[in-house]
Formats: sequence, structure tokens, C-alpha cells
Amino acid sequence: MATSVALLCLSIAALECMAGILGNGIILAVSASSCIGSKTWSPYDMIMISLSSSRIILHSGTILVLFMSLFSEHLYREENVFVVSNTAFIFLNCSSLWFGAWLSVFYCIKVASFTRPFFIWMKQRIARLVPWMLLTSCLHSFAAAIPFALDLYNGHNNFTAPLPMTNSSAMRITRKDNLTLLIYLCEASTALPLILSVVSSVLLIRSLLVHTRQMQNNASGFRDPSLEAHTSAIKSVCSLLIFYITYFACLLLLLSNTFSFLSDAQSVCEAVMAACPTGHTLVLIWSNPKFRELTARIWHHTKCPLRTTSM
Repeated sequence: MATSVALLCLSIAALECMAGILGNGIILAVSASSCIGSKTWSPYDMIMISLSSSRIILHSGTILVLFMSLFSEHLYREENVFVVSNTAFIFLNCSSLWFGAWLSVFYCIKVASFTRPFFIWMKQRIARLVPWMLLTSCLHSFAAAIPFALDLYNGHNNFTAPLPMTNSSAMRITRKDNLTLLIYLCEASTALPLILSVVSSVLLIRSLLVHTRQMQNNASGFRDPSLEAHTSAIKSVCSLLIFYITYFACLLLLLSNTFSFLSDAQSVCEAVMAACPTGHTLVLIWSNPKFRELTARIWHHTKCPLRTTSM
């Protein structure tokens, strides 16, 4: 039975997921409208469509799982439901992390002002490389979800059942080995996008420092669009990195079965995990004028009926 603290945290997680669905819906609508009618899709729009779509489905699935764990625990603990939900979660989770990492790489390539041959080569070919990046991410995420689809996470329904005296040690060892294997697989599936995000953040910050030093030497009093682009990109990339590390730490805690089912600590982790992608979505909306404009229009339309009624 969930405590009041657990219920509060799970309610907060559900609200965070709803906010994430709304925010990613705005990003998806703006990015898709930019692609409608155009013969070629911009790499930025392709990344944003992939990122927002995966997060919308991930948030929706998280809300469904939260309600199932609270109001239909017997259904949630059924083996088939457990396997399907875990497999879908790992695939969507890994995909969204990859798409976020590619967004950081895209910002770094387009904004940073390095003159290395490889960097120039990437700048010239980024539009052709982005579709292959996204496809590779989906294949990698699918491969990461295969062990969960094969139900290597066995014994999950037996945590509360008494173990037989004869083979209890063997069952514990098998379960521990499976847990260790899944934790390693989770780390491997998220390590590469994490490394990409770290490298992109470091390169962007270094490029900003070099650019600022050049601006000081030139002593220009005019606003520099390149400096503003650097600042906006760094906000997005660094926020993704912070949310990424926090999300990854909570995910490992949940996968390692450190906490009991519906405990306060588990609920806190789930609330933090739900907040991370939603927080990054809000940063993306705030840093893009087109996303901010649609958000302002939606806010204006929602307030108009209130003003009319009060008059």
C-alpha cells in the first residue's frame, strides 16, 4: 500500500508527464508545420520531431504505468504486461536520450566556430547525416530493448513469495546475475549518448570562450548574433546534460531494485525522472522564438474566455 508521500510523488510525476506532453506537443506542432509543404526537411526539424514524438509516447506510457501500479497492481504485475511495459520503456527511453544527444551534436556543429578539417566536413554534411543518425539511434535502442523483451528480468513476481529451501540460493544468484546484466546493458545503452552530450557541451563552451576573447580584442560595441547563438545553444546543451545525469542516476537506482514497490524512495525517483525530460522541454521552448510564440498564443487563447466571463 502506497503511503501519502508516495501518492504525492506519483501525482507530481503524473502532472510532470502531462506538462511534458503539452510542451512536446508544441514542439512537434511547430516543427511539423515547418516541414509541411517543403520538399526537404531541415535537420533541426527532423531531430525535434523525433525527440518530441518519443517523449510524448514515453510520457503517455509513464502515466499509464503509474495508474496501473496504483489502481490495478495485479494487472501491472502480470508477466506479459511487465515484459511489454519494460521493453517499450527501455526503447523509448534510449531513443529519447539518443535524440537529445544528437540535438546537442547538431548545436555544436552549427554554432561552434572551429576550423578543424573534420569539423568543417561535418558542417557541410550534417543535413545528409542526420537521417542516418536518427535511424542508427532507433536500431541501437531496439537492440538495447531485446534483453527485456526476452524476459531476462525473471523472478520479478517472486520478490514477495517465499523461496524454496532447496534452490533458494540458486534463484537468488540467477536473479542477481540477471539484474547485473541488465544494469550493464542499461549503462551501455546510455553511455554513448551521454558521452556525446558531454563532448558537445565542452566544445560549445570552449568555442564560446574563444569567441568572447575575440570580441574583447575587437572591442565591438554591437550585439553579436553569433554570441547569442552560442549562449542559447549552451543553455540547451548544458541543461540536457544536467537532466541527463540526474535521470540516469535515478534509472539505475530503480533498475537495481534498491527500493521496494511503491515505497517513498521509489516514488521520489520516479518524480525526478519525470521532471528531467519535461524540464529540458521547457528549456527548448524558452530558447526558441517559434516555440515561445506558439506557447504565448495558446496562453492568450486560454485566458481570453476568462476575461470575457469576468466582464
